[in-house]
Amino acid sequence: MKTPLPKSTRLGLAVIIAALLGAEAVHVNAANEPAKPAAKITDPEITGEEHAVLTQAPNVPPPITRKHATKVIVSIEVREVTKHIADGVDYTFWTFGGDVPGSFIRIREGDQVEFHLNNHQNNTMPHNIDLHAVTGPGGGAASSFTAPGHASQFSFKALNPGLYVYHCATAPVGMHVGNGMYGLILVEPKDGLPAVDREFYVMQGDFYTSGKYGDEGLQAFDMNKAIDEKPTYVVFNGAVGSLVGDKALNAKVGERIRIFVGNGGPNLTSSFHIIGEIFDTVYTEAGSAPSHNVQTTMIPAGGSTIVEFKAEVPGTYILVDHSLFRAFNKGALGMLKVDGAANQIVYSGKEVDAVYLGKAAEAGSEAEKRVTALKAQVAEEIRSNPKIAGLSKEIQIEKGKSAYMQTCFVCHQPEGQGVPAQIPPLAKSDYLATLSKDELIRGVLMGRTGEITVNGKKYNGIMTPLSYLTDEQIANALTYVRNSWGNSGEAVSSEDVNKIRRAVVPATPEPSKYE
Repeated sequence: MKTPLPKSTRLGLAVIIAALLGAEAVHVNAANEPAKPAAKITDPEITGEEHAVLTQAPNVPPPITRKHATKVIVSIEVREVTKHIADGVDYTFWTFGGDVPGSFIRIREGDQVEFHLNNHQNNTMPHNIDLHAVTGPGGGAASSFTAPGHASQFSFKALNPGLYVYHCATAPVGMHVGNGMYGLILVEPKDGLPAVDREFYVMQGDFYTSGKYGDEGLQAFDMNKAIDEKPTYVVFNGAVGSLVGDKALNAKVGERIRIFVGNGGPNLTSSFHIIGEIFDTVYTEAGSAPSHNVQTTMIPAGGSTIVEFKAEVPGTYILVDHSLFRAFNKGALGMLKVDGAANQIVYSGKEVDAVYLGKAAEAGSEAEKRVTALKAQVAEEIRSNPKIAGLSKEIQIEKGKSAYMQTCFVCHQPEGQGVPAQIPPLAKSDYLATLSKDELIRGVLMGRTGEITVNGKKYNGIMTPLSYLTDEQIANALTYVRNSWGNSGEAVSSEDVNKIRRAVVPATPEPSKYE
């Protein structure tokens, strides 16, 4: 059996290989002597010239209406910028155009593209670009290796229609892509795409930070996590919550919707799905052959797809990577809000909410005892609240909102309204007001089952344990819930949570270093 190379050696080899494949020497001109492009052969099929319209996600440039090929000038600036990857969490992204994903490029089959890559003078690294739409060495990488404060230019002809990923290919390639250096370029077929009412741009990526998910402050890139393919965050459009709340995608009932979906990677495959929708048409891996009536579509790292569907009924539809722990625990979740009139033939909403006791119905007295025991448990008096430590209540509430929006809002909803007949509301909850801090903490750590009555309505469901959250995250989230949406209560401290955790969850394993 061969002994595997250590990670440091693997990384070194990756740097050497990528440099040989992607980088060429940077020519520095004498002062005040501008570089001149080499003479180019004129393409007789090209008519006219235009500058590409570039947009940032989730926006898409307008469809191309011209019926001829033209020269298209594309100019993108590489920027290394520090932004939020989650509430309270910063990260230094390397970007094409200042955002993750990079600018959306839209051209037409047959176009001649003059590409300008400009590396901002304040950047720390050289960069280049590999466009999967390019036929030529390195997809342009060998012709675009650019030092900070320099600009490169090359040209290519768009031979193949489709939706293609572009990314940086400078060594170490995985690190550059892992820091957000990817985007999409659409080469429209000569006859264009079928007309739709709305188009959106969504791109998934996996990020590897030195801290755990939700750890606050500026986080560094962790090469060991990246090599081991253990991401801290898996997100749409560069950040947790980038497509949630007032940033959600918006449409109206009856509209046809097209989403250009890419997967920057650098490592993970995406299982793209919209909860409550079926894709009428999917161009798998953005090829020319469409599939129909698709529920979930796979998108490889460095790949893309085009999905189309009609919005039939109003509501909020959730975009996810259906590798579900990525969606609900690492950030790969977004929203599409559809407004308009209800269509109860297509979807009625809940029609019946009847009591079902199963075998317990055969022993009514036992069921009654269970209900009585639950009521007694709720009414049990627990010792008075201790003082909070470390944070003021106001700061805890702000931090708690971040924890809530990262973990709890999908079930309990952004404004704590819950889901009718399924998940009880937290907003103005009379039930919540009866519970002490200790009981609330136990519920989060251990979960709960059984019937409860909230604001006069009965609910009988399951709350899963959230013991993987830190003491601080639980304390802040509970403080936020107890003091939002018409609720009022004392703050919960990390010490409160730790005391209950030690009492009721003694066997909780140590958190993974990758969480």
